[in-house]
Amino acid sequence: MRAILTYHSIDDSRSPVSVGPDAFARHVEWLASGVVPVLPLAELAGAAPDRDAVAVTFDDGFVNFAERAWPLLRDAQLPVTLFVATMCVGGTNAWGGIEERGIPTLPLLAWDALRELAGEGLALGSHSRTHARLTDVSDERLRDELVGSAEDIETRTGARPAAVCYPYGDLDPRVLRVAREHYRVGCTTELRALGRRDDALALPRLNAFYYRRSAGLPHWGSAAFRGRLWARGLARGLRARLTGR
Repeated sequence: MRAILTYHSIDDSRSPVSVGPDAFARHVEWLASGVVPVLPLAELAGAAPDRDAVAVTFDDGFVNFAERAWPLLRDAQLPVTLFVATMCVGGTNAWGGIEERGIPTLPLLAWDALRELAGEGLALGSHSRTHARLTDVSDERLRDELVGSAEDIETRTGARPAAVCYPYGDLDPRVLRVAREHYRVGCTTELRALGRRDDALALPRLNAFYYRRSAGLPHWGSAAFRGRLWARGLARGLRARLTGR
């Protein structure tokens, strides 16, 4: 089974975007064990469909990534991609100045810290410029969000990002068309493992929040693991249809 494991914040709030430090340490121990190969994100889509492999991503660029996640990942020599909304760097995750109910408002890394992390081997990816819902913006702003964010990262760090993560998972043919012109890989919030015919610019991911219990990741690829993943994906899809998001 090939899949992308994604995190946001490493904190004890138990929010839907949070994984506790102890649970994350267990995840890194499992990832570093070599039971399942950990590949850079850009390589995962090209891996043989019948092999076990995982890529690790983080969204948003919280300060706690540098404090609690990166030291463990770096010391274990695990590849990871961190997606940042470039005009929000150094601010908080109150996107557009609006705090989200049930989600902790936390500080985001500044450019100096991001440059330092990139120098230590972290891959930076685009999360747009302002964390906007890309399907709702004009054509002009869409290009600014996707192209401008890549230019921001290249200007600030010297390396142009290969990957993009669509805020809120919002994606349609128009967004996909622009992303395809500027990135090699794109990540959504669709909850499932990679399939044989997945578009490299519209890859699904597994939310690490669902695997924070000790019995989660060690059962990678098993029938029980796949069954629980299928059930969660079904429930999420139903909720999305009911809410329109």
